[in-house]
Amino acid sequence: MLRELLATLPKPDHNAELLVGNDTGDDAAIYRIDEHRALVATTDFFMPVVDDPFDFGRIAATNALSDVYAVGGRPVLALAICGMPVDKIPTQTIQRVLAGGATVCKDAGVPVAGGHSIDTLEPIYGLAVIGLVDIDKIKRNVGVRPGDVLILGKGLGTGFMSNAVKSGTLSDGGYAELLAATTRLNDIGMALAERADIHAMTDVTGFGLLGHLSEVCMSSGVAARLDLDAIPLLAAGRALAESGVNTGAASRNRMAFFENVELSAELPQWWDNMLYDPQTAGPLLVACDPAGADEILAMFHAEGFDAAAVIGKCTAGDPVITVG
Repeated sequence: MLRELLATLPKPDHNAELLVGNDTGDDAAIYRIDEHRALVATTDFFMPVVDDPFDFGRIAATNALSDVYAVGGRPVLALAICGMPVDKIPTQTIQRVLAGGATVCKDAGVPVAGGHSIDTLEPIYGLAVIGLVDIDKIKRNVGVRPGDVLILGKGLGTGFMSNAVKSGTLSDGGYAELLAATTRLNDIGMALAERADIHAMTDVTGFGLLGHLSEVCMSSGVAARLDLDAIPLLAAGRALAESGVNTGAASRNRMAFFENVELSAELPQWWDNMLYDPQTAGPLLVACDPAGADEILAMFHAEGFDAAAVIGKCTAGDPVITVG
């Protein structure tokens, strides 16, 4: 919604140093600071997706840092954003949320240098993150070429799984799987930025796979075909989807992007829901020259992204995603 509202505001005077704004829904803003380098700026925060405050902090911080990695940048500084109903939540609980976020930032080599807190009706937490990127290595959700293949870095299903946490129906094993996926930093984005054969990159988060891929296709002027059997899924997420679980956010994503999607008539409803499932700290989505796909996939696997897979291909044509 914020993106649509920003689009209604008066446009600022042209600034040649602003290399990436909000025109194409890229993951972060990018501002030139000299001939070779640029600042990357982003922010992300949300209400708890799990009950444990430390885990919530870890997940939210991982999610916020991902936008810098998705453009090929290196995060260098974070500021905490914290809203809590201070008359209802103990100080020790708030401290655990902050500690969880700081732990992830420490693992990423990023200092939490400050932040801001307010008294709110519902708890929220996240980060504003500043990074650096070499201008000639910036990756965007624009620039896909016909013939490029699509690589997804993690399994899908975290939206259904976090929903099950709230309803108390996610198993201990499912929770461990959720936590492993949502606290895995997408820091491989920095290494992927070195490759000229990667033509576009984004991370799959709130709009789900079909939503974010729709943005890529529309921005690049290409079509895409997904291989359903190749798309990696988290085991607990798949089980929940197959049982008929759906979320309001997945339904909203469908309403926003269905005009750019052609689904097979034989596609089970649970698959339809899964492809629109909003992801928290979700996977990187990479579009690359097919000649380099095996090497890029090997990079993912070498860094512990065991589920990473080639999931489809882009072609010339109207920006429509075909799922078969």
